[in-house]
Amino acid sequence: MARKSLIAREDKRVKLSEKYRKLREELKAAGDWEALQKLPKNSSPVRLHNRCMMTGRARGYYRKFGVSRLVFREKALRGEIPGVKKSSW
Repeated sequence: MARKSLIAREDKRVKLSEKYRKLREELKAAGDWEALQKLPKNSSPVRLHNRCMMTGRARGYYRKFGVSRLVFREKALRGEIPGVKKSSW
């Protein structure tokens, strides 16, 4: 499980990104790079990082399922993910 502070920090970035999205688009279209520089750093969508819904893990994230590789494996072995089964050849 990731530290609660890392998960909270990521949530804060998501909220800031949503808050400033329209303003950022307008400034980019106008070419006002100085005003864009004055916005908060964390309002940039580039700074967002995907995290597992269950554990908050940042690495080994499967975008299609929204979970990390560890949680994905456990759920797949328990049969909780439809259409996924352990392969053998």
